[in-house]
Amino acid sequence: MKKNLIVITNEKFYNDENFFYCEHVAEKTIHDGLINDFDVKIVGRKSKTKGHHKLENKNIKSYSSLIPYLYEIYKKILNTDTKFLILAISPYTFFASLLFIFSSKKPIVYLRSDGHQEYRSILGFYGPIIYGAMFNIVSLNCIFISCRKYILRQKFGYTVYPSELTDTWKKNIIKPNLEKIKLLYVGRMKVEKGIFSLIDLIKEAKNDINLTIVGEDSPQRKKLYHEKINFLPTKNNTNDLINCYDEHNIFILPSFTEGHPMVLLESLARRRPVIIFEDISHVAQNKKGVFVAKRNLKSLNETILFIKNNYLKIYEEMKLNNLPTKDQFLISFRDIISKIQ
Repeated sequence: MKKNLIVITNEKFYNDENFFYCEHVAEKTIHDGLINDFDVKIVGRKSKTKGHHKLENKNIKSYSSLIPYLYEIYKKILNTDTKFLILAISPYTFFASLLFIFSSKKPIVYLRSDGHQEYRSILGFYGPIIYGAMFNIVSLNCIFISCRKYILRQKFGYTVYPSELTDTWKKNIIKPNLEKIKLLYVGRMKVEKGIFSLIDLIKEAKNDINLTIVGEDSPQRKKLYHEKINFLPTKNNTNDLINCYDEHNIFILPSFTEGHPMVLLESLARRRPVIIFEDISHVAQNKKGVFVAKRNLKSLNETILFIKNNYLKIYEEMKLNNLPTKDQFLISFRDIISKIQ
């Protein structure tokens, strides 16, 4: 008999004829990846717009406001034969975690990014203080899983290596056209992702560099229009996303904070070099094909020129990367949840 698992998340879900959709593929991967081993029920927030990713799991309760969200979680805590998994620390999930203070249960909290840095990029000086207070309170009565040890701030926790890579990513890899530098960014249009600072650099550049941004539509796009910048919608199909990587020759990840960026793995899987900035230099580790630049035009241009002049050598070196896969991640994640009492 499957063990009951309640997943508490800040993600928003859209209900369309009893099928649920969410915006982020990492969220879908966890929910759908656990249903074979656990009886998974999800408590999240309600969305007014249809996300890009359809979930297999239909056992989802979503709410538009905090009080009914918390009441639903409170009712489930009363069930003694249940494990609880909280995805990230946000205001909603923080208040949910407080409900466990009066319970004998310890929830599992999965941290996919460094909230201290993420809140700093959004709220400035006060961001890390606010997140730090939530983090320290949550840590008193939980068991952590994280994608990086440093995110745990010396608290005890397990480590996993998230990935969306399947066998499809390894097939039919082609060398890029190097006649023109074509940069690619895949991700959200958020301040903490550094995309706006990157757009400013591209607009300032006088050389022949183009940037393609793949992600959710946003009203900001019209304001950001520039002849060097091309916007494409989110790619729900894996082959369509792979084609985006293949049609460009350098991937760029301008984030101010990242834990374990899956787009970096995707780019390396297609043997496209990656440029990151110093803020997230830790994600490079020992991976071949990742280059760190300063967040200014001079350094960015120098890094691009180096990659261009050494592209064939870099392309061959990237074959040596040992990249984590989606299956490996889910097996590790399920094993950790299963052994936590």
